[in-house]
Amino acid sequence: MQEIQVTGVAPREKGRVCIRFEDDVEMELYRSELGKLTGEERALLLREGTYVPAELYRKLLTEILGIRVKKRALFLLERMDRTEQQLYEKLLSSGYPECCVGEAVAYVKKYHYIDDLKYAKNYVRCQQQRKSRQRLGMDLMRKGVPRDLIEQALEEEFVSDEREKIRALLEKRHYDGGSADRREQQRIYQFLMRRGYKSGDILAVMRQLCG
Repeated sequence: MQEIQVTGVAPREKGRVCIRFEDDVEMELYRSELGKLTGEERALLLREGTYVPAELYRKLLTEILGIRVKKRALFLLERMDRTEQQLYEKLLSSGYPECCVGEAVAYVKKYHYIDDLKYAKNYVRCQQQRKSRQRLGMDLMRKGVPRDLIEQALEEEFVSDEREKIRALLEKRHYDGGSADRREQQRIYQFLMRRGYKSGDILAVMRQLCG
């Protein structure tokens, strides 16, 4: 590729300009970033239908957007822990090209700013008193953590007794097994199933509380 055509130019908020290229890549550039380019380069970028040298195109992706998206990734991780997938999706939703997002995620992963196994272990440690093993696994899968890392985190960090947690939840909800009617028992059973507890554990504890 020696040149690439500009197929669209549109103003955005805060002085930004969205430039679309023939390969469907869109770049949102700030006025200050455009100011770093030569007058000839700006003229090419800001006029629909022109052809931009491949060197300038790569410069935009690597030296301008590439640097900015890496800084954005670090900023997001400073504010809260995220999985690799969560960070990837967050950066994409912010309007960065997919190729730049991939490079940014690889960068923070290389320097261990993001670590799905560490995230999963921390999540299990912090949440295991409130959630079942199964529910923890489901939550981590939704967050994009690979299944093998979820299993490793659960194996190494999960220490809670499932039946004790069920008993604590029932006590917190003031469940009285001796006086509860069939409808109340079914409601409590479904509540605990939604929390991810196994049917056998739920029924065992409910039977104990009926005695």
